[in-house]
Amino acid sequence: MTEPTGRATLAREMGVLGLTATGVCAMVGAGINIIPFMIQRNVPGIGPYVLPAFLFAAVPAMLAGLAYAILASAMPRAGGSYIYASRGLSPYLGFVASFSQWFALCIAIGVVSYVLVPFVRDIAVAVEWSGVAAMLESGPVRLAISLGVLWASVAANLRGIVFYQRLVVPLMFLTFALGGVVIVAGFWFDANDFAAALATREGRAIPDLPASFAPWPFFSASAVLFASFIGFDAIAQAGGEARQPGRSLPLAIGLAVGSVALFYLLFIAAVYHAVPWQYVADEAQRRDVTAPGLLGYLLPPFWTVVIVSAAAVALAKDLPAMLLATSRLMFAWAEDGIVPKAVAAVHPGRRTPHIAIIASGVMATLGVLGSHLAGDFFLGVDILVTAMLVNFLLMAVSVLTLPRRNPVLARAITVLPNAAYRVPLAVLAVIVIAGFLAVHTVKDLMAPATAWYFRSTWLWVAVMAAGTVIYWREVANLAAAGVDLRARFAALPPE
Repeated sequence: MTEPTGRATLAREMGVLGLTATGVCAMVGAGINIIPFMIQRNVPGIGPYVLPAFLFAAVPAMLAGLAYAILASAMPRAGGSYIYASRGLSPYLGFVASFSQWFALCIAIGVVSYVLVPFVRDIAVAVEWSGVAAMLESGPVRLAISLGVLWASVAANLRGIVFYQRLVVPLMFLTFALGGVVIVAGFWFDANDFAAALATREGRAIPDLPASFAPWPFFSASAVLFASFIGFDAIAQAGGEARQPGRSLPLAIGLAVGSVALFYLLFIAAVYHAVPWQYVADEAQRRDVTAPGLLGYLLPPFWTVVIVSAAAVALAKDLPAMLLATSRLMFAWAEDGIVPKAVAAVHPGRRTPHIAIIASGVMATLGVLGSHLAGDFFLGVDILVTAMLVNFLLMAVSVLTLPRRNPVLARAITVLPNAAYRVPLAVLAVIVIAGFLAVHTVKDLMAPATAWYFRSTWLWVAVMAAGTVIYWREVANLAAAGVDLRARFAALPPE
């Protein structure tokens, strides 16, 4: 449909399957293939308690998912998290928090594009294409491929929602199927098999490391592993393109979080069943370790290619979904006048916010270039975790404040409409998510760093400061133009 002005609008063409695939594709990637194993370096002392820490990290994710589902049922619009916080809590907090989320996600898109190439290189190594593998080690080639993959994902988003769904739905099923190979292999072999393979290949034994439970490493690791669940919010950002949004958005959020949590649980348990945690912890101090690299000791070349390909697919399919999320945030800001109105332009034929998509691609390109100039992988992860924990906290608070701040919108809630159930769960979400944010912040500020800009907390604060400047400048311009700000931020943007 179009507005009376004739301006093209977003098309509500996404069903539950496409929305679920968006969440799954934005969640399953580096978070499962790298973080649960490199956590041994990032949080020394976590040892054999990675799986329990992961299960604990699922608690705030489940509570945040519930908060998103509640708010999505009442406010199904593009740019979900921004809309929810700006209408339910504060326009300022909604913008600056979503601005830091947008920045962190764009940088993450660039990082994923860049780290994808080594997985392709490992496939070439496994099939003994030494020349191709050597070429992929070249800096210019790696940069060119990373940018090519990124902008191919931008092009996929520009093609429209129908094309996008045809891309991400098969990728979701392919990711689960290929990941199933890792799960089967991990439970098929055990630590004795790995020890024998390591001795045969490298003449080494599994290191003897002590294992003792310590609360601080456990909670710190849980805060980092929480990053594995980041992505389901992409479903909410697509709220302006969902069919029957009051039903499909909450359902898709539940399906994405539940299916991915089960997949993650089996995946991590399988790898640590086959590979002793002592080996993972020792190797993580020396080099970057991944699930395919660890299981490669146990599998013949063909199956090694399969699981490395699975990791490559998991990383590549992150990009279209994450670009959808970031571009819809920009679109929602522009609809409210916080960024130039041109950013809210919708292509008349393909019904996509093409300017917002391209702008997000440009910012992600900076992430690729930054990765090429070398940096700390976990620094980007930590910034993203901080930004998303703040966003999830605001979502939980918005569930509590929406009935008082905007009772008309609150009456549209269809997920847990009874406040007697909704309020206690929202309070629990606030407490748990705030606790995770506190632990993550203290961990970051206590960690050794050579300069302030290697601490994710201060980088996040700097991004928030930039968002504050943008917000107050544009709000002042709106007020000067005679816009009724109270009315604008009380109502949902028009469809």
